[in-house]
Amino acid sequence: MTTTEAGATHGYHKQKDEHLKRLRRIEGQIRGLQRMVDEDTYCIDILTQVSASTKALQSFALQLLEEHLRHCVADAALKGGDEIEAKVDEATKAIGRLLRT
Repeated sequence: MTTTEAGATHGYHKQKDEHLKRLRRIEGQIRGLQRMVDEDTYCIDILTQVSASTKALQSFALQLLEEHLRHCVADAALKGGDEIEAKVDEATKAIGRLLRT
């Protein structure tokens, strides 16, 4: 489900390397969870790590959402017309999905 035009620059483009680094760290946290289960780590210690991993993903999602609003939605607002309505609707639905997690 993408709404990308060919050749479009996404809001996260300038931070892409930073985002990839951050996602690799989160991936490492998830692998750590697998290792903890494999090593029969105490349940509460695993849950603590789950909480940290969840917060890291939520923080990443909020940053990505902010970049989307500042770039994609702001660009649509400048263009006007139906595009702004579509972008606001798209962002609203994304926020709703984030709040349900």
